Amino acid sequence: MAELSVSGRMKVKSLKKDFKDEFGISLRVYNGKRFADDEVTLANIRREAQTSRGDLKVNGNMQIGTFETKFKEIFGITVQVADVNDSKLLDDSLTLSAAKKLN
Repeated sequence: MAELSVSGRMKVKSLKKDFKDEFGISLRVYNGKRFADDEVTLANIRREAQTSRGDLKVNGNMQIGTFETKFKEIFGITVQVADVNDSKLLDDSLTLSAAKKLN
């Protein structure tokens, strides 16, 4: 089963690459309403007042909507899960493993 550990020290580009390697689908990371710069760390773009400051462990059984919500709670950063080509967003009710099988 695919699993990924996310910490604030990760660069955006590393997170996106690791997410795609583990789950076979794309991850969009935002800094406000814009896409986040690939060269910054998650800690650099987090919204201080909204975060619990911890790490996040993600596995294939997690639903996309739950993952996106937990990411926002822990890091204060909006993320969205997209298909393998990053052309359309995926349904929040799918698990990460199920989404990989659809692509």
